[in-house]
Amino acid sequence: MILKRKIYNKLLNWKNENGDKAILIEGARRIGKSTVCEEFGKNEYETYILIDFAKESDELKGYFKNYMNDLDTFFMLISAYYGIKLKERNTLFIFDEVQMYPQARSAIKYLVADKRYDYIETGSLISIKENVKDIVIPSEERHLRMNPLDFEEFAWALGEDQLLEYIKKCFKKKEPLERALHNKAMLLFNQYILIGGMPKSVVLFIENHKDFEKSDLEKRDILALYRSDIMKINAGYKSKVIAIFDQIPGLLSQHEKRVIFKDIKEGTRADQYEETFFWLSDSMISNECFLCNDPNVGLSMNETRTYVKCYMGDTGLLLSHSFDENELLEEGVYNQILGGKLSLNEGMLYENMIAQILVANGHKLYFYTHYNKEKHRNDIEIDFLISNNSKLKYKMYPIEVKSGKTYQITSLQRFREKYKDRIGDCYIIHPRNLLIRDDIICIPPYMAICL
Repeated sequence: MILKRKIYNKLLNWKNENGDKAILIEGARRIGKSTVCEEFGKNEYETYILIDFAKESDELKGYFKNYMNDLDTFFMLISAYYGIKLKERNTLFIFDEVQMYPQARSAIKYLVADKRYDYIETGSLISIKENVKDIVIPSEERHLRMNPLDFEEFAWALGEDQLLEYIKKCFKKKEPLERALHNKAMLLFNQYILIGGMPKSVVLFIENHKDFEKSDLEKRDILALYRSDIMKINAGYKSKVIAIFDQIPGLLSQHEKRVIFKDIKEGTRADQYEETFFWLSDSMISNECFLCNDPNVGLSMNETRTYVKCYMGDTGLLLSHSFDENELLEEGVYNQILGGKLSLNEGMLYENMIAQILVANGHKLYFYTHYNKEKHRNDIEIDFLISNNSKLKYKMYPIEVKSGKTYQITSLQRFREKYKDRIGDCYIIHPRNLLIRDDIICIPPYMAICL
């Protein structure tokens, strides 16, 4: 089963340019990078060659070492090795797992300048950055980040294209969905929480008639793979990465959800974990969310990196990371989530999913808190802040995530009053249909794709 991915259109746009750049697709393991590249090669070129550097022979690798000064011979040998005829301006080379052989990445400079063929590289982001010490990083690369399937891609896979268009139309008009369609959209969203966006997990769910078991087994295999990758870190912070990775569900199940470093290990400080969060975020296993202490003058300019939330890059993986197989089945977690009745950890899953959707939409993640000295507690807590990134007409959009149908809006009202000159719309994401309450737009979670 081939899944429709948004990155495909970005690759089409690149192909229609003049061929003076290669594409480097960066992303976490098992998100479908190789699959979409091979599908692109099959559909858009007369011939394509996929070179998987995780398993290619030394003979093939030797061509990159010995023939960069003689590209006619290089291409002749490659063509003979794969038994594929190369077509000028109509052959695509895919350098898969390019981090396993950095010399091939270095060769991009000469191959792109030659202009005969097109080149796409793929790799795990953190491994790409770790394997560059002996090469010159080519300026002829354009980087594309690839995420797990977002909610729209998940809905496409389940044939719900028309429902998506209706959701977008209602959001634009600020109208609620017709009740039956709202219920259908919520069921679809809850399925997305359970399955997530890892392609094979989605395919197994669909091909097994919406059975969750095989999908969950696939997610557990991916989590084991991530853990194995962490164990290969050749640096002193490996144990800290493992500690944070293992504790992500526990950290997100707390009220504030931010990392309290002394709770991880007595006496530790935020700066001792800087490389840890960098590794998890750069590998795209997690999505970082930093405190913005003065959003009045821009978000990134005032981020405080000592206060961080660590969301899982894929909510389906978070679910499998949080419960063992027996709990999911015996405690009826699947049915509770599908019915919107899970009280335990529901807020964690909802908030993680909104973080995932915002990242897929291209947003960096920020949150805001205000400590009231008189009350000795936070009196304003905003889960997410996004902005329009405008230099001249800067606006920010506070977002609060509510997993229950009854809630207070006091915190958001205080924030709006405090920063009223800089605020666009204010949003609450809740499991109910769209409504407007005191000029705050309350939207169901499936509408987060429109933010």
